[in-house]
Amino acid sequence: QVRLVESGGGLVQAGGSLRLSCAVSGRIFGINVMEWYRQAPGKQRELVAGITSGGTTNYVDSVKGRFTISRDNAENMVWLQMNSLKSEDTAIYYCHVGTWSLSYWGQGTQVTVSS
Repeated sequence: QVRLVESGGGLVQAGGSLRLSCAVSGRIFGINVMEWYRQAPGKQRELVAGITSGGTTNYVDSVKGRFTISRDNAENMVWLQMNSLKSEDTAIYYCHVGTWSLSYWGQGTQVTVSS
């Protein structure tokens, strides 16, 4: 059974930093993309950052220059370093991994940024 477990969320003041981690366990082959999504209250879930197996990254415009996604292909882990946090970054952050045919989600970790 494949499991994605996020950690690293919490409460931080505006301007602070957090580092989210996502550990993938279980039998999973051919992970292509690893991504972080977030969902704020009353809003749709949005893609925050993604990274391919080859290391190509993409970010939503609102986090460019502040967030950095990275991964370890051997350990099946992905991280999201979040700097210069703003109150609008407050949301539940979800880890997502995709193979060519399957898609897996974590349970989410709460990030709250106080102004």
